[in-house]
Amino acid sequence: MSDDTATAEKKDVEVPAKFADLVKSIEELSVLDLAELVTVLEDKFGVSAAAPVAVAAAGGGGEAAGAEEKDSFTVHLSGAGEQKIQVIKAVREITGKGLKEAKDLVDGAPVDVAEGVKKEEAEEMKTKIEDAGGVVELK
Repeated sequence: MSDDTATAEKKDVEVPAKFADLVKSIEELSVLDLAELVTVLEDKFGVSAAAPVAVAAAGGGGEAAGAEEKDSFTVHLSGAGEQKIQVIKAVREITGKGLKEAKDLVDGAPVDVAEGVKKEEAEEMKTKIEDAGGVVELK
């Protein structure tokens, strides 16, 4: 779907005559050459291609922008609690790790159990570990 969108956007863009040759040259570059060109331009002019995106995202303002920025969470196990075996079972289920790896994680608390997780999934993981007796934070 994104390929179709990119193609549609490409057709709608009107390139000024003064940039026609430059745009044509860029279109003929491979992806690797284009990535290298971006790096060279960033170094040459002391800018970052990511900066306008960050400014645009921050420009949304208010609480909506704050909510958009926090779309991935870290599930942090603060402690195993009284029912360590149950917590190990819950960590095994959540992470898909073997018994030894899950036990090492729980024994190593405080430790991050999962990183870069969507909010709903993080809440579900937190609930499972807390139901087993563990102490969890979402960061």
